[in-house]
Amino acid sequence: MNEQYHKLHPKVQKWVFNQGWPELREIQNKAIEPILAGDRDVLISASTAAGKTEAFFLPACSAIADSPEGFGILYISPLKALINDQYRRLESLCDLLEMDVTPWHGDSLQSKKKKAKKSPSGILLITPESLESLLVREAGWVSESFSAIKYIVIDEFHAFIGSERGNHLLSLLNRLEHLLGRHNSPIPRIALSATLGNIEQVPLLLRSTQSLPCEIITSSQSQTSLKIQIRGYIDSEPVRNNEESESSAELQICKDLYNICRGDSHLVFANSRQRTENIAAQLSDMCEQNAVPNEFFPHHGSLAKELREDLESRLQRETIPTTAICTMTLELGIDIGKVNSVAQVTAPHSVSSLRQRLGRSGRRGNASILRMFIAENALNERTNALDNLRLELVQSIAMMRLLIANKWFEPADTSQYHFSTLLHQILAVTAQWGGIRPDQLYGLLCKTGPFGKVTIEHFKVLLSHMATRELLTQFSSGEIVLGLMGERLVSHYSFYAVFKTPEEYRIVVGNKTLGTLPIDTLIVPDQHIVFGGRRWKVLEVNTEKKVIYLEATKGGKPPKFGGQGLVVHDEIRKEMFEIFRSGEHRITISDNKIEFIDETALKLMTEAHQFFKSANLENKRILQIGKNVLIFPWMGDKVVNTLTAILRLKGYEADAFSGVIDVHKAEEKDVSKALKLMANEKLPSNKDLAENVPEKHTEKYDEFLPESLLDLGFGQRVFDVEATSSWLKTQHVNF
Repeated sequence: MNEQYHKLHPKVQKWVFNQGWPELREIQNKAIEPILAGDRDVLISASTAAGKTEAFFLPACSAIADSPEGFGILYISPLKALINDQYRRLESLCDLLEMDVTPWHGDSLQSKKKKAKKSPSGILLITPESLESLLVREAGWVSESFSAIKYIVIDEFHAFIGSERGNHLLSLLNRLEHLLGRHNSPIPRIALSATLGNIEQVPLLLRSTQSLPCEIITSSQSQTSLKIQIRGYIDSEPVRNNEESESSAELQICKDLYNICRGDSHLVFANSRQRTENIAAQLSDMCEQNAVPNEFFPHHGSLAKELREDLESRLQRETIPTTAICTMTLELGIDIGKVNSVAQVTAPHSVSSLRQRLGRSGRRGNASILRMFIAENALNERTNALDNLRLELVQSIAMMRLLIANKWFEPADTSQYHFSTLLHQILAVTAQWGGIRPDQLYGLLCKTGPFGKVTIEHFKVLLSHMATRELLTQFSSGEIVLGLMGERLVSHYSFYAVFKTPEEYRIVVGNKTLGTLPIDTLIVPDQHIVFGGRRWKVLEVNTEKKVIYLEATKGGKPPKFGGQGLVVHDEIRKEMFEIFRSGEHRITISDNKIEFIDETALKLMTEAHQFFKSANLENKRILQIGKNVLIFPWMGDKVVNTLTAILRLKGYEADAFSGVIDVHKAEEKDVSKALKLMANEKLPSNKDLAENVPEKHTEKYDEFLPESLLDLGFGQRVFDVEATSSWLKTQHVNF
């Protein structure tokens, strides 16, 4: 062992020796000195299974080993399951150090919490929501028990940044330092993550005031080799009875998954809960048909906790072949043992998500194996024009190229206001202190907290509206306390979380309900959507009854790939355009061009490239197809949303699928003229465009926001007028 190892506490050294490790990993050696110093924030970014957890806990436990009273380490995780997993992993180290470690979340044993309440010490493992609960309900105990904290560590940091939950967490940490009187001597924050885009900007996301310097630690060593493949499938099954029938492509994918996965442990990411259940059921049926034990089980957020934990435990044992068909629930770093490979059915949510999923295999020194299974429609006389471009396949190829060759993944979107989360924090801080002045609130949450984009004027409008909704009351002294409705919200058990699942709206045609749709994307009247394998026109969005009324539209089949509510980044669509333009899909590594798609995918890719060339889409951004005009921005969803919304304001019937805008009953020359005019005129603002969207309540406390702030926040989240204006000016020659 080297010099860094000998800086660890003797008992920690003994634990490392007991593990049989010949030496510490690179990331672990690099982290010892900066963490022991305790005078800076530290960001540890490395691939899954690179040893990030130990990189923090070995030196941090060494630093608090001889501190008998009060919590020394506060570990914050996005998942209860990850807390349980870390508790299990830390047990042997903490036993050797005679150090307490306490898991604290909604499902934790009350006996462990009572013990920690009586005698707080060692390590506290907690979720943001449980920390909020403690700050609101037991701030006095927190002030005493957390007074000796030396480190705050945030696991899976990428799962927080840029989201409402991330802003909640940063606000909690700021409030905690304020409560402990540590603003002048901040508690070092350590972030652990496998996936961070624009890593040099992350320190600002970890601590907005930058009152401590931040050291970034990355690994230069690749822990595993990669094996990747994209498999193509052609779906020729017709759609009947307004519902998506079991497609020949999906059946073939399930057969291939059965043959690949049986006999070992794998993860299959299917994105949606419905597809997760469908694939799991088909694979289970295949086991029954072949008279063999079932090895295939679903895993998603709607399942009972016991079913999820049973499956996680089965994966960890590594003795029984087990394949989990999952949404993103197994994407984060729960230790699920040795997984032979990862499969992705349909395009992933993002390149960051793809990277995280790839890292779930290849543990314990084996190669990381990722297979993607992409189905496209067979081409015939009813084919939708967009199907010719094989957009789902090309998007999947683009994501793989960006990840492997460019080592790019999406940076966090830090341009948001997060008014819903700010409203929650105003209530939480007011409840925590009993009463507080407006200037104190603004200083704590906005001036030194994570809501820096919110101006004093915005804040005044918000407080005023909260008073009209009886969320707050102001005394003549100027002090603010909770109002009647505020008391009700804060006292409800659901208050401590700032996030909610997307609201489900019923989809109704005439008097018939077709199903439900989560409202996490832009839905407006006259828009066209794909549901149940058919294309529909939105007649009305009833926000009170939570119903979307549709009517069937005439025309051919809907495009195969409708985007599925994903928010796609500009870089992905630009990479797709480059693949189409060059006709080169392979990944270039050290002057070698690596083939990673199978024969069927190659055939589909060739078809797509030929259509792109024949339609001259390299030089054109608009194309007449029958009575409709297609616009190809090759930009992310924010620009596509903005262009679509402005065209609607100008009287066009337009909607978007997979980054392509479809203008109905229009002529190419008219659309071309409209786009050229738009390039030279002042466009509506993001907020102006949001005013025309009927359903904007996408975050938990949006219903309590004043309309002006709701429009401002929603517009910033969904549209990008500035980038759209720039695109119009640079692309006008291609209209």
